[in-house]
Amino acid sequence: MLTRRMFLTGSAALGLAACTRPETVLEAPEPVIPPLPDFYGPITDEPYPIPAVEEGVVHPSLWRQEVANPWPDRPRGTIVVDPNEARLYFVDAPETATRYGVSVGAAGFAWAGTARLQFWRDWPRWKVPDAMIERQPELAQYSWRKGGMDPGPGNPMGARALYLFDDGVDTLYRIHGDASARELGQAVSSGCIRMLDQDVIHLQEKAVHGADVVVLPSREPAGVRVL
Repeated sequence: MLTRRMFLTGSAALGLAACTRPETVLEAPEPVIPPLPDFYGPITDEPYPIPAVEEGVVHPSLWRQEVANPWPDRPRGTIVVDPNEARLYFVDAPETATRYGVSVGAAGFAWAGTARLQFWRDWPRWKVPDAMIERQPELAQYSWRKGGMDPGPGNPMGARALYLFDDGVDTLYRIHGDASARELGQAVSSGCIRMLDQDVIHLQEKAVHGADVVVLPSREPAGVRVL
């Protein structure tokens, strides 16, 4: 027989069970990344083939795009690198600039100031400096003394490299290609400023010899993540 006491006790237990039932946690949906613009497709008219950028990885904020120029007093051709934001700007006009997403290597956080775009190279050789060989002796075969690594797929300089000088002295700071889609916008283990090969080719075609390259001060991360 169901008494009033039994009913109240059972009701309380049900209520307690209802209160302690695990709540369903709704996970935030993965961001939807739209298809890449056509200019991130494969390039087949270079000395070495350049594959299409991987779809569904690069956020639209990191796509090459025209933006309002944050430095309207700078002449056309000025390049501004912001390591903290992983962005590179090319000044097109007082009103507009082209913005690129980049990845920043350890060397990219190590220097700041205004340099001169001394020259650029198509499909450059990678000449490993002594300091890197001290850390990674296996790279000694690519030392500058031995002529470096041949250009092409697998060369971490990628399709283009822009070389920065200060009062005629090489800063050893480079803007170059061979960034992967997944490292874009990130701090990586080595290199200076890496760009997608599609973007560094576009930048080089617009570049102005002798132009200023302004590298903004950075907050070097405590530990640069290896990607």
